[in-house]
Amino acid sequence: MPTNESPQHDLVLCLDKPYHWTSFDVVKKVRRVLKMKKVGHAGTLDPLATGLLIVCTGKKTKTIESLMADEKEYSGAIGLGATTASYDLELPLENHTDISGLTETQIRKTVKQFLGTITQIPPIHSAVKVDGKRAYDEARKGNEVIIKSRQVFIKEFKITKVELPLVYFNIVCSKGTYIRTIANDFGKALGCGGHLNALRRERIGTLSVKQALTPEQLEEKFLSI
Repeated sequence: MPTNESPQHDLVLCLDKPYHWTSFDVVKKVRRVLKMKKVGHAGTLDPLATGLLIVCTGKKTKTIESLMADEKEYSGAIGLGATTASYDLELPLENHTDISGLTETQIRKTVKQFLGTITQIPPIHSAVKVDGKRAYDEARKGNEVIIKSRQVFIKEFKITKVELPLVYFNIVCSKGTYIRTIANDFGKALGCGGHLNALRRERIGTLSVKQALTPEQLEEKFLSI
């Protein structure tokens, strides 16, 4: 196995993050497999999301900031008729409403509100720092969390299938976009409430999840070297 200083370990790895893994779980896996400490990822994925996580090692960690600036592509599903405090399925469903009168035409028309430059507020159950503290840590303590709004750019927002209460989508967006917030705000715009039911990151810049390794494939590839 090469040492930490070996150019062979200056890598940009495309990994497919499993469901329920944290992004740091993936980083720890790479550290263990490659036997090196200088490892970082380019853009957090929530534990309930899957898909492309770019992990950089060695000297390639210097490229993390530029990789994070690239546009992102996601697929997933929004659940309508209920909200959650985390905007996804990490916390229980609440505020249930009747969506029997909701039409596909209404849903597709609402998408237009979320194209171009939009303003959104990240969830309080997120890694955003407020006064130097992680918002989710303060939220879990029951402390009031006030997060400033931000502008993000939604290049594409396509509804790929409607099977109520689920609405399946594909989104191409800028750095810093919270898809959980889009799901919550989309439900709010429809007047019925919504939450993120599923999320998969398909692409970051030119790098695709189609070329990504699972943690098991990573282990097989590098432990055999």
